[in-house]
Amino acid sequence: MNPLAIEGAAEVRALVLTGYGLNCEAETCAALQMVGARVTARHVADAIADADALAGHQLVVFIGGFSFGDHIASGRVFANRLRFSMGERLLRHVDDGGLVLGICNGFQTIVKLGLLPGLSPGLAQRVSLVMNDRLGYWDAWVRLAVDRESPCVFTRDLPPTIELPSRHGEGKLVFEQGPLRQVLEDRHLVPVRYADETGAATERWPDNPDGSPGGIAGLCDPSGRVFGLMPHPEAYLYPENHPRWIAQREAGTLPEHGLGLHLLAGGVRAIASR
Repeated sequence: MNPLAIEGAAEVRALVLTGYGLNCEAETCAALQMVGARVTARHVADAIADADALAGHQLVVFIGGFSFGDHIASGRVFANRLRFSMGERLLRHVDDGGLVLGICNGFQTIVKLGLLPGLSPGLAQRVSLVMNDRLGYWDAWVRLAVDRESPCVFTRDLPPTIELPSRHGEGKLVFEQGPLRQVLEDRHLVPVRYADETGAATERWPDNPDGSPGGIAGLCDPSGRVFGLMPHPEAYLYPENHPRWIAQREAGTLPEHGLGLHLLAGGVRAIASR
């Protein structure tokens, strides 16, 4: 049986926001279409101008890239524009049961917007993503340990560890002063962590490319329906995307689908199964 054959996926509608320096729409749209969802790619300016842009879409995806050229800080300008133009609409989308996925620049945007970690009402920013400990843009594959106890709907069907491409210069998570980080840890709102070769969470470079404490590579809200991560699942759709796919093929471990596709399928499956 094809693990990505999702009953009811054709009724799932996803909105992929594009424009202003974002550049991963082709892969993201392809991934969602591969698992059967209906996808609309729309420029942010059009979505802002259309009061009904989110209507009928159960999933909104903030993609990777360099929104507004990463001026000031990655995702900052984009987040400010969204806060004052469609922040309330995004909050209603989540309150009504909608899903949000933020990938790399999308993750940076939704934490600065205040959609994550989602522990308090409104759009108050409580975490941020700042410059990597080792300054500069780092492009490499990373290993992620998956928390099987997390409520995150995107990761619930993943294996204990997966590998994904990671490419960013501002991915280190920082938290407001106080107990916030511990609260997130205790509530399993850290679905994925950078891991070493044993599968243990790590702060060691290069397994952890940015120095995030505890190896934190992504966050979800308490509902599990809002999820952001720095690595790029949309860049691992086919087994041949993996840099060691030939060795995997020879060892008999080559997956049928890229494991990033499984992550995106998790969101579609969660919607279709309602």
